[in-house]
Amino acid sequence: MSGELARVDEAAIVLRAAGADRARLGLVLGSGLRSFAACMRNARELPFATIPHWPVPKVEGHGGSLLVGDSPAEVTRAVRTLARLGVREFVLTNAAGGIGDGLRAGDLMAITDHLNLTGASPLIGPQVKELGPRFPDQSRVWDEALRERLVAVDARLARGVYAGLLGPSYETPAEVRMLRALGADAVGMSTVHEAIALNAMGCRVAGVSLISNLAAGISKAPLSHDEVIAAGKAAEGRFLRVLEGFCASSTGPLADLETP
Repeated sequence: MSGELARVDEAAIVLRAAGADRARLGLVLGSGLRSFAACMRNARELPFATIPHWPVPKVEGHGGSLLVGDSPAEVTRAVRTLARLGVREFVLTNAAGGIGDGLRAGDLMAITDHLNLTGASPLIGPQVKELGPRFPDQSRVWDEALRERLVAVDARLARGVYAGLLGPSYETPAEVRMLRALGADAVGMSTVHEAIALNAMGCRVAGVSLISNLAAGISKAPLSHDEVIAAGKAAEGRFLRVLEGFCASSTGPLADLETP
């Protein structure tokens, strides 16, 4: 068994004991979106630090725990573990800078596709067949039917392409102009690796970006992480309604990951 698969399966043993193998939907909560956890009924919280090989929180606003009811491999280990336990549908969320025309701070955007500009991939390294093929197709990473379930809850959701960059610095105005030319509508520092890994394992993936600010050069104001956290709190009511409505249309328990 490969080193990464062994780490995933060791974590799965702990989660199975906590009942996570009953989950059929996984949610990944981005910066400032932790409050959704409070809406879960009969939830059991497992801090990432208690799960073997899972990463611990490094960013303010990231809760770093799993509720049942940093290399690319480390970033994707949590979602891969849930996929190994049988979770087949995922909703990935993030806070992002708005680039596309008409996007404003506080908007929600359903992800239609992504640009992986991080310079890395969770599929680099020896192939592990249990984690997916060597060369997975990516023409339908973002599941249209799941996306339409999100839009059915809130018809005001924008749709757009998410660009994932390495960070941790925010983008320069020149980089934002480049991203616009490449077709990006929003930019952030997460999500793409999880989407790639889950797609390779045959899972269905949807995503929602909270537009926490306008990207550099579009807004004259300087960017800050405090702004991201504040935007998450301001939009949490609408965001929670979208997630609650989506979850209501799913069958079975869900597993909720707060990003590390």
